[in-house]
Amino acid sequence: MENEQTLSLANTAAAIYDGCVWFFQNLLFAVYNIGYAVSNPGLWLDWSEKKSIMRFVYYGGSVEFFFAVLLLVLVLFFIGVLKPSFMWGNIRVLEGFANTVGRFFAWAGLLMVLQQVLIVVMQRIFTRPDIVLSFGVPLSYDISWYAEELKLYNALVVSLCATYTFVQGGHVRVDLFYAGAKFRTKKIVDMFGSIVFMLPMAVIIWMYGWYFLWRHLIVPKPSASDALDRLLAKSRILKWNVETIGFSPNGFTGYFIFKILLVAFAGMIFIHAVAFFMRSFQELREGQSSENKYKDLDVLPDLTEVAKTEN
Repeated sequence: MENEQTLSLANTAAAIYDGCVWFFQNLLFAVYNIGYAVSNPGLWLDWSEKKSIMRFVYYGGSVEFFFAVLLLVLVLFFIGVLKPSFMWGNIRVLEGFANTVGRFFAWAGLLMVLQQVLIVVMQRIFTRPDIVLSFGVPLSYDISWYAEELKLYNALVVSLCATYTFVQGGHVRVDLFYAGAKFRTKKIVDMFGSIVFMLPMAVIIWMYGWYFLWRHLIVPKPSASDALDRLLAKSRILKWNVETIGFSPNGFTGYFIFKILLVAFAGMIFIHAVAFFMRSFQELREGQSSENKYKDLDVLPDLTEVAKTEN
C-alpha cells in the first residue's frame, strides 16, 4: 500500500514537473514565434495565397498564439511593476478601448428600436411585405429579413458592450461577502477572479469560437484537432463559402456575423481581464486613495439641479 502511494506521489510530481517544463518551453519559444511572425507577415497576412489563410486559421487558435499573447501581457505587467506610471498608462488605454467600443455600439440599441417601429408601421399600416432602403444602391428585403436582423443589434450590444459595462460597474453583482470586505481583501479577490475566472473563460470561448467561425467561412472546414501540415494540405482545395442561410426562407442571411461577434467578445473579455488585474494590483499597491483612479465613468446629470437652473 505504501509503495502504491509513493508511486502515485512520484507520478504526480513527475506530471507537475513535465507541465512546468512544457509551460516555460512554450513561453520561451513565444519570443521566437513573435519575432518570426513580425518579420514574415506575408506568411499569414497575404490572403491572396491559400496557405496564408490556413496558417492564419491554425495559429489563431493555437497554443503558440496563446503563449505569444501571454508573453506580451507578462512583459507589460513586469514593466509596470517597475514603473507604475507605465502600468497606469496600460490600464487607461485598455479601459479606454472598452469604453470607446461600448459607447459606439450601444447605439445599436436605438437602431433596434427604430427598426422595430419601422417594421410595425410598414406591416400593420401600409401592409407592405418588404422594405426598400436606398443609399445610392437600393436594398430590398422581405420584412421577415429585417425582423430577424434585430437579433444582430442585440448581439452587438451584448458582445461589444460587455466590457464597457464592466468598466462602468453596471453588471449585476451579488455581494454577500465582498461588499463587507476590507479594501485590500477586495483587491485580492478581484485579482484572483480575473486570473481564475475571466481569463480562462475568455480563452475557452475563443478556442471554441475561432474554429466555429472559420467552419462557416471556408471549405474544407478546419478542425481544432488538425495539425498545421494537414491544414496546409487542405489549402490546395480551399474556397470561400460564407454562410448566408437564414432560419426562414426570407429571413436574415448574415448569421456568420454572430460567429465573428463571439470571437470579438472573447477577445475583449481577455483584454479587459488583463486591465482589471492590473488595476486591482495598482490599487492594492497604492492604497484606497487610488481607487477608481483614471477611470472614465459616465455620469448622468442631476435632474434636480438642472430643473433649479432652468427655473
